[in-house]
Amino acid sequence: MPSLNEIRSQFLGYFEKNDHLIIPSAPLVPQNDPTLLFVNAGMVPFKNYFTGAETPPAPRAASSQKSVRAGGKHNDLDNVGYTARHHTFFEMLGNFSFGDYFKAGAIEHAWTLLTRDMGIPAEKLCVTVYHTDDEAAELWKKIAGLPDHKIIRIATSDNFWSMGDTGPCGPCSEIFYDHGAHIPGGPPGSPDEDGDRFVEIWNLVFMQFEQFADGTRRDLPKPQIDTGMGLERIAAVLQGVHDNYDIDLFRTLIAASKEMVAGGSNGPSHRVIADHLRSVSFLIADGVSPSNEGRGYVLRRIMRRAMRHAHLLGAEEPLMHRLAPVLVAEMGQAYPELRRAEPVIVETLRQEEERFRRTLGRGMTLLDEATAKMTEGGVLSGETAFKLYDTYGFPLDLTQDAVRAKGLTVDLEGFDAAMKRQKDQAREAWTGSGQSSQGAEWFAIRERLGATEFLGYETTEATGKLLALVASGSEVPEGEPGQTVLAVFDRTPFYAESGGQAGDVGEVEWSGGKARVLDTQKQAGDLFVHEIEILEGVLRPGTDARLAVDPDIRTTTRSNHSAAHLLHAALHHVLGPHVSQKGQMVDGERMRFDFSHGGPVTAVEIEKIEAEVNAVIRQNLPAVTKEMAPDEAIAAGAVALFGEKYGDKVRVLALGHALAGDGDYSVELCGGTHVARTGDIAIFKIISEGGVAAGVRRIEALTGEAARRWLVEQAGVAKALADQFKTPVSEVLARVDALDAQRRKLEKELSEAKRQLAMGGGGSGGAPAGPEEIGGIQVIARVMDGVGGKDLRPMVEEFRKQVPNGVIALIGSADGKGAVAVAVTGEAGSKFNAVDLTKAAVLAMGGQGAGGRPDFAQGGAPDGGKAAEGLAAIKALLGG
Repeated sequence: MPSLNEIRSQFLGYFEKNDHLIIPSAPLVPQNDPTLLFVNAGMVPFKNYFTGAETPPAPRAASSQKSVRAGGKHNDLDNVGYTARHHTFFEMLGNFSFGDYFKAGAIEHAWTLLTRDMGIPAEKLCVTVYHTDDEAAELWKKIAGLPDHKIIRIATSDNFWSMGDTGPCGPCSEIFYDHGAHIPGGPPGSPDEDGDRFVEIWNLVFMQFEQFADGTRRDLPKPQIDTGMGLERIAAVLQGVHDNYDIDLFRTLIAASKEMVAGGSNGPSHRVIADHLRSVSFLIADGVSPSNEGRGYVLRRIMRRAMRHAHLLGAEEPLMHRLAPVLVAEMGQAYPELRRAEPVIVETLRQEEERFRRTLGRGMTLLDEATAKMTEGGVLSGETAFKLYDTYGFPLDLTQDAVRAKGLTVDLEGFDAAMKRQKDQAREAWTGSGQSSQGAEWFAIRERLGATEFLGYETTEATGKLLALVASGSEVPEGEPGQTVLAVFDRTPFYAESGGQAGDVGEVEWSGGKARVLDTQKQAGDLFVHEIEILEGVLRPGTDARLAVDPDIRTTTRSNHSAAHLLHAALHHVLGPHVSQKGQMVDGERMRFDFSHGGPVTAVEIEKIEAEVNAVIRQNLPAVTKEMAPDEAIAAGAVALFGEKYGDKVRVLALGHALAGDGDYSVELCGGTHVARTGDIAIFKIISEGGVAAGVRRIEALTGEAARRWLVEQAGVAKALADQFKTPVSEVLARVDALDAQRRKLEKELSEAKRQLAMGGGGSGGAPAGPEEIGGIQVIARVMDGVGGKDLRPMVEEFRKQVPNGVIALIGSADGKGAVAVAVTGEAGSKFNAVDLTKAAVLAMGGQGAGGRPDFAQGGAPDGGKAAEGLAAIKALLGG
């Protein structure tokens, strides 16, 4: 029985023997398609080849492509764990022909591989074709010898594929495997086709037409082939099982999950955990971090769904991070990025599960309270589902999963309305995949003119010939003074923004003209596009020009970029191997570096990091650059960015000598510009550190002259404080600490005085010294002038002693704002709810709501001057 890994190798080996270029899986984050959250099919990385925007590297190709369907249009998340073949992560095996072989070749390859090489009995297979595709039907008869009843004509769009409303399209032919009469279901096209007996294992797309906006179709000059076969499905067939979760990979993952959760049930939970473990591990390995928007939100919702199922199984400790090494052992050979990212995967899962466990209990309590009186068929309010999402971090599908067990559903319209209100109020919201579209015009220019020759590693000044000018998305014949246009030269010293290094700026001069380069960007992979403002003269394609990068900005950018590499290495040494780069920006001013880490970097750690980097700078060793194949470089220890797609050759930069032992201090794959020697950086100084997202920190730093000026400014501040305090600089911190301690002591004394005043019957509003009776219960209701929200709760707790059965309502007013705290004690809890009373006061004071428990709640309001109105609203409810 072949393993999953053996089946993948067999597939790729067959097509390699048949003259197909084997293409490694692209990262899950799409490179050139801003419409997609994730790569969700095997053909996505080849999209530009099919549309003609790019020339394919070979006429034939094959791949095993990582794919995720868990967000947007292609979302299988709800079904995972409850069906035999739904997954959030799957591998799509595919062979592709870019104008080479067509239907006959695709059918022959598929039939030969399945029946001869894989040994699947021909009698277990049947196929579908589009109902008008007589050619495909005849080829199946001729090549496979299939009888007519095994070639099923389908008239629906299931057997006609299109890339969109316009563009390449064509009929499909799907291959089905018959699992046997003991399983309910009929062949495709029959009334029982939704059963599980016949399972589609391979889809052959015959891309032969181009669809136009007017509905007409024309034959493509070079028809193409795109196929897709789910590795998990074909593994189930070859391993003699009907359920994908019974194949060897899932058996191993599920067994590990069961072993780590003693007494766990055998329901869908272990299946969910095993499937989701693959998704989240591969997404993290491709550079995605959990967050509350975009791809990070999808990652987090998959994580939390798995973590909730671990909770349902009774896992007492975080589970997912302990399972990650099992997955890496199973799939790390085929996908080395898993092995490289293992420390990051483990740490990210651990942090996220610990974070989720802290909110899970509170959220489940709210959910249980909301559904306690609901009966089967009931609908949970959208507002409650949104509160679970917004306050407790429950993705909607997790809430749906939780109430499904009780026979309930969620009001999706209400949830969507609440979500929309929040987004309308937010200043920033994620509105796309996070990538800019690479327009067809740039690919067309790249195909016509070729790649830009980059000269900027050796020089900052060169001559180049202008090849094209673009304005408003189209090529133009010339540019005039005052215009800002995009210019493409045959060669350039200007670095185009990539890898976190800002694009170069500078100037362009030609006979009779001059322009300022505002930015340089990269398009269509290796086309350097200069954004220029024409100052003098007319610029036309064919013109020879002098291109000069601003040397001062380039020098500082180099220093900052090289310092970023040294910082990355220092973070690994000081914080641990889980640190991975999450983004960077280096330019002529400063360096910003984002990285994965679970908490703030301490002052001691920052000092160690700075000391390491500056020690390597003082070595003043040459920077060593080599060109290598990516796999060779990574195998040699070079650090590669997670989720980055590299070409056949990469630049490998080594900086400094290891501070302990042999070898280089920093070795990374990087195409940016760097210093000639580490000493050129001069000084490295961290000026800030903070969090930018859950599990992601940011360091900002300066180098060289900018760092020197910053240090001088800080010294000036320290000297000014020393002069003001009339103390040496070395004693300024102690003096500030003493003043701060004195301030905190005075604040505590003031707070105690306010409390004593309140307990003695002070405050405003003519409140009596003791409890009053309203509606038959004991009530203490007071407005506390000058008291903020944080001081109200301890006062409420003191008053509980006086009113064991009643209501305490305190409204503070400080700095123009109001704060409300209400407690309901003893038997009064059967009549009144603290949250309702608090909300009434807050609304009367111009606020929006309150939160808490039935026995204690708090809220804030923008207008402390309406404290009396708030108190009156509470008394009205009590007296009503």
